[in-house]
Amino acid sequence: AVLSRYENQITILSDYLEEFPETDEPVWILGRQHHLNTDKSKLLLDVSARLWFTYRRKFSPIGGTGPSSDAGWGCMLRCGQMMLAQALICRHLGRDWQWEKHKKQPEEYHRILRCFLDRKDCCYSIHQMAQMGVGEGKSIGEWFGPNTVAQVLKKLALFDEWNSLAVYVSMDNTVVIEDIKKMCWSPAQSSSAAHGSAHVHRSALGRNKNAAGFCTGWKPLLLIIPLRLGINHINPVYIDAFKECFKMPQSLGALGGKPNNAYYFIGFLGNELIYLDPHTTQSFVDWEENGTVDDQSFHCQQAPHRMKIMNLDPSVALGFFCKEECDFDNWCSLVQKEILKQQSLRMFELVQKHPPHWPPFIPPTKPEVTTTGAELIESTDKLFELEEEFEILSV
Repeated sequence: AVLSRYENQITILSDYLEEFPETDEPVWILGRQHHLNTDKSKLLLDVSARLWFTYRRKFSPIGGTGPSSDAGWGCMLRCGQMMLAQALICRHLGRDWQWEKHKKQPEEYHRILRCFLDRKDCCYSIHQMAQMGVGEGKSIGEWFGPNTVAQVLKKLALFDEWNSLAVYVSMDNTVVIEDIKKMCWSPAQSSSAAHGSAHVHRSALGRNKNAAGFCTGWKPLLLIIPLRLGINHINPVYIDAFKECFKMPQSLGALGGKPNNAYYFIGFLGNELIYLDPHTTQSFVDWEENGTVDDQSFHCQQAPHRMKIMNLDPSVALGFFCKEECDFDNWCSLVQKEILKQQSLRMFELVQKHPPHWPPFIPPTKPEVTTTGAELIESTDKLFELEEEFEILSV
């Protein structure tokens, strides 16, 4: 009865782009420009290619005795999954990759999907995110805000050696170039294989581990910038800069929405934001014996929703992905040109050097723990303890 309040029927796509107004204004979707008058089909393909994560039901209880559905509380976690999934698609398949029904997809695509399935042994599952949120002061089943989701993703990424992302979450509306470059060029910890161990760890977050040992190149960057763009409502002075972020080729969109109602924003048309809505409850999907995933329910085949920017809650988080250092350098240039120089009230700051009054920046590393399956979450207690010790030392 409770779940029925959140139940939505999935409608089949039927020329939904006709719902867009007749206009010459361009539509921007994650750094790509589309024109409704000439390439509606390309816009359709671009929207449907995004991985769409929604409420699910009938998965194994979180923590063994917790909820078996996230309906009603997991929408921001699902939006965080969508933003991260977009980063992984850009990393492995490229921004121009497209999805088509029943078309065979590369192994990397199914491997990305497996990272997000609702199982305790998938690295970015609802189980892992909800339990990691406990360390952020959120009980299992409690609603997350954009910043909490960002912090959870940053911690979970430490255990994900296949994707090997450097996740940077800005503090105090400030992005520090020096810190990001230090983190992205920081050598990764060696895997057990690099030490000559023949034991294969199949831990929850080590499932995607490779045996490359030390990483010497630039680690692909997932940059998340939590912001407060007003007090009770978004301040109109930020609107142009906010829209400008969706035009950047590095854009992963934004997390936000309305109080206790999260959406994944992927673009805009005029003064309307375009978003994917996680508020549809679907049944749990597992992977097949051959490792593939029945992906029909992971792509939005209904009209992309729109809302007026002024209706947006001021608490948001911007996302960007920089696969190479040149992508980050280009992003910095765009921010300086399109956002900082033209704004009297800046949405965020971009600085070259680490502020001297801040605690020293130490790139996060995975705790030295060996876990299997359900032991994983307990091992992250060590991560929290290390962070607490660092905060005490910093003070």
